[in-house]
Amino acid sequence: MSRTIVFFAVLVLASPTLVAGQLATELSSQVRNRYVRIAAPAYVLRDVTLVDGTGAEPRRGVSVVVEDGRITQVGTNVDIPQDADVLTYSGHTLIPGLVGLHDHLFYTAAGGRLAQMGFTGPRLYLGAGVTTIRTTGSVQPYAEINLKADIEAGRTPGPRVHITAPYIDGPGGLEGNVQLTSPEQARRFVSYWGEEGATWIKAYTAVGRAEMSAVIDEAHKRGMKVTGHICSISFTEAVEMGFDNVEHGLLANTDYNPDKQPDECPPRNGAIIENLDIRGPEVEATFRKMIDAGVGMTSTLAVYELFVPNRPTKDARSLEAMAPEVREAYLASKELIDTNPTPGISQRMFGNSMAYELRFVEMGGLLANGVDPTGNGGALPGYGDQRGVELLMEAEFSFPQAIQIAALNGAKILEVDDDLGSIEVGKIADMVLLRGELTNDPSIIRNTVIVFKDGVGYDSRALLDEVKGRVGIN
Repeated sequence: MSRTIVFFAVLVLASPTLVAGQLATELSSQVRNRYVRIAAPAYVLRDVTLVDGTGAEPRRGVSVVVEDGRITQVGTNVDIPQDADVLTYSGHTLIPGLVGLHDHLFYTAAGGRLAQMGFTGPRLYLGAGVTTIRTTGSVQPYAEINLKADIEAGRTPGPRVHITAPYIDGPGGLEGNVQLTSPEQARRFVSYWGEEGATWIKAYTAVGRAEMSAVIDEAHKRGMKVTGHICSISFTEAVEMGFDNVEHGLLANTDYNPDKQPDECPPRNGAIIENLDIRGPEVEATFRKMIDAGVGMTSTLAVYELFVPNRPTKDARSLEAMAPEVREAYLASKELIDTNPTPGISQRMFGNSMAYELRFVEMGGLLANGVDPTGNGGALPGYGDQRGVELLMEAEFSFPQAIQIAALNGAKILEVDDDLGSIEVGKIADMVLLRGELTNDPSIIRNTVIVFKDGVGYDSRALLDEVKGRVGIN
């Protein structure tokens, strides 16, 4: 099913690296003047409601002290540093910067459109509160390597970028992917992209086990990691082979299909997903293997929701951001989906996918979040990451749990959680200020006011306004 519905999710050391302490003075004058709202080396955010990213309950009346890009105090009674700016934000909520684990820098949309998002992508991610991304599959890798360098040099605004190499696939896979036919070719591929700066490899749905084993072995020798939108390899097989992460949750897992054959993507997976007992022994066996091996899973509910009839997938902000012809094609595709009597993803399949992710976490699994801005184009960078938080809450996670999944858990999978993912003393000041007191309404996640990256406060509106009418072009 995952191969026929739509193409989802279609220089440096080879280990996680950070650009810590990129203060406002290290940004170009154009970036500072157009986007930066708070540039003081020391400041206090006073009287906020804090959701710190650890899963802890919200705390009200909290102050957060930032000095030289790091968090130095968090509490209701803090010592204000000399010469620090004191900024009171009563009636606002502060969360950590989101860490997007499936956040491409390209975009696909209805009608076959594919566009690299060198301009709109970084602005949408950062403006919506996503301060770190993993690209999780590339179609123009050098465009992304160059963009990463521009962001790190302060020439353009954007999130931290963890580079994933171009997709690897097998014979009969997508024509734009590298179709591996031997372990030797697989090793050459990993070696080349490791030298070019990729820290992750992304497998796609038709890759074979022999080639995949060589990929994993070579990647791990180089300190690189491996994830996948897989089908010919099930989640259980992936764990046994040594994958570090798997993408998309239930809708991509073929563990439960009795027709599954080695190295083949089976047909007719939809009915199995629709009727799967989420609390049954088969699911428990998959999750136990993943958890015991430390293999995390990435939720991408925001992109799958687009293919479920009559879901709320016509976000006004996203429609306004699309180029006119992209918007028109997207709305036409949604009309077809909403009136289709036999949809590719039914309401029950989608509900089971949500329950699958909840069960994974209940059992102790490490779940992260990402938008995957592909498919028919309705899940945009940043906005889709926010929608993912809302959908996690629909899946019965609390707001603090959803933020933990969308921030700290992603940082853990990237192995950068010593510095990022939560608002704690000693960490880099990546934070998002949201307008409004925390309530049970998950839409608060959309009310971004200021996004802090390395302690620099970026004006969310200034970033988001620039992309209007441009998504699908650049």
